Amino acid sequence: MTLTIIGPGSMAMAIAHGLKESYTLEFVARDISKIEHLKEAFSANIYSLDGFDVTGKNILLAVKPYALSAVAEKIKGSANVVYSVLAGTTLEALRENILAQNYVRIMPNVAAKFQASTSVMTGDSAKKEEAKAIFEAIGDVFWVESEKEVDIATAIAGSGPALLTLVAEAMMDGLVKEGMKRPDAVGVTNSLFKGFAPLIASNHPALIKDSVMSPGGTTAAAYGALEEGAVRSSFIKAVGEAFKVTQR
Repeated sequence: MTLTIIGPGSMAMAIAHGLKESYTLEFVARDISKIEHLKEAFSANIYSLDGFDVTGKNILLAVKPYALSAVAEKIKGSANVVYSVLAGTTLEALRENILAQNYVRIMPNVAAKFQASTSVMTGDSAKKEEAKAIFEAIGDVFWVESEKEVDIATAIAGSGPALLTLVAEAMMDGLVKEGMKRPDAVGVTNSLFKGFAPLIASNHPALIKDSVMSPGGTTAAAYGALEEGAVRSSFIKAVGEAFKVTQR
């Protein structure tokens, strides 16, 4: 299958790096001079957005959400399918702007570059299995039954890496504050995240916590400090705030 990526920004390029071994890619942009390097990097064709014919193509739409209508005005024809990674952009909005046989909304994240994305999607059931196959090539996929669930998941599936960087950086800074050298603090924290992935995949968070926390121990002291700072509440609120933005 050939995937036509319209809007080769950071999210699109993360996805492209994850898919390049499994799919033939081509790129479409407003300024073709800015994507010349993609010819060699991906052995891909590149095209100008102006007058681009999407007829029969499998489109991966990755432009900025506010640019949807402007981009739609520059293309022609009817696509086979539009796979949209535009945060907060509804299926209805896609249908109103771009002609296609089918539409699927996906919220992936930048870990797609390492084939470790979390992608939440919904859309026309006729393309469900095909969409899942494409995005399983870059990580885990969750098909949900409503667009609201995609919007809710955006805070974690899409924005989650940024939220976790806040946690990681704070841990590193905490180690340095107590006297550890920065390179060692970075290495220890990175190793923690690497080991945590299989751990959380096989255990409930509460069970992990209880297995580590002993009476009057270091974990209990650290956990208590986080509760004093309302960290749990702040993360719950963060999910809610991200969801609000998708509803604007």
